[in-house]
Amino acid sequence: MLNIGIIGTGFLGKAVAIRLLNMSHKVIVYNRTKGKTESLKNLGAIVAETPKDLAQDCDLVITIVKDAEAVESVSFDRNGIIYGKHPGLTVADMSTINPISSKKIAKKFLENGIPVIDIPVMGGPNLAEKGELVIMVGGKKEIYDKYKNVFDHIGNKAFYLGENGSGHAMKLALNLQISLLALALSEGITLARRAGLEPKSFLEILNSTYFKTGMSVLKGPKMINGNFDPSFTLKMMKKDLDTINNTAKELDTSLPMATLANEIYQNAVIAGLGELDYTGILAFIEKISKLEK
Repeated sequence: MLNIGIIGTGFLGKAVAIRLLNMSHKVIVYNRTKGKTESLKNLGAIVAETPKDLAQDCDLVITIVKDAEAVESVSFDRNGIIYGKHPGLTVADMSTINPISSKKIAKKFLENGIPVIDIPVMGGPNLAEKGELVIMVGGKKEIYDKYKNVFDHIGNKAFYLGENGSGHAMKLALNLQISLLALALSEGITLARRAGLEPKSFLEILNSTYFKTGMSVLKGPKMINGNFDPSFTLKMMKKDLDTINNTAKELDTSLPMATLANEIYQNAVIAGLGELDYTGILAFIEKISKLEK
């Protein structure tokens, strides 16, 4: 078994670490807020003081942090990953970031003699702990293949997409779908309520058609009951929409729905709903529709 480092122990990072510990890997973790590593330490993970210390002791380092700036910080700042360089060290970025930034980060790693791939995933913490994530791979395929046994422990499907940044570009395209589905579902529930109909009936009918989604089946019942316990927060979805829109601008592409969605999620965060699950966008739609319970 390999020594695997996890930098970033939020919802997803923690779940990936737990899965790899359960698969008998030696796992070393680092988080800027050290308290977020305590539960993993109790499960057998080793807590590193810096990304450099973590990298020195690992074969594979997986970064799962907030944005491109955070990836650059843990990678290249003082005591960053590159200062823990040793023969055989590989980096895999599971963050959700701008693909253009991803290419720049990969170039800098390669200039320092460290191979890197992007491996963003679809699926939340629950699927990570079951090893059922869907992995999107950008970078040299032989690097992915070298650690395929590790990635097979956390994902049950993988798609190789091409050069560095390809995985991140696909992840943004998919997260855009999620943000829009949550909005459509929220507005459908809100319209049904305003018309005096039961939201439960709305879901039952929707889920009886081929227009149903995993979200309407699994998240819908929680949404109509006001259960927005987060698996991925609304403020993080807003962050991803920022990234989607910035990427579209850099690619000279118009995404009008992404622009509108970004504004709505931003207003929801301003309204104090950022720590809810992203499906808590329903609470914001109800708030502005004066349908709050």
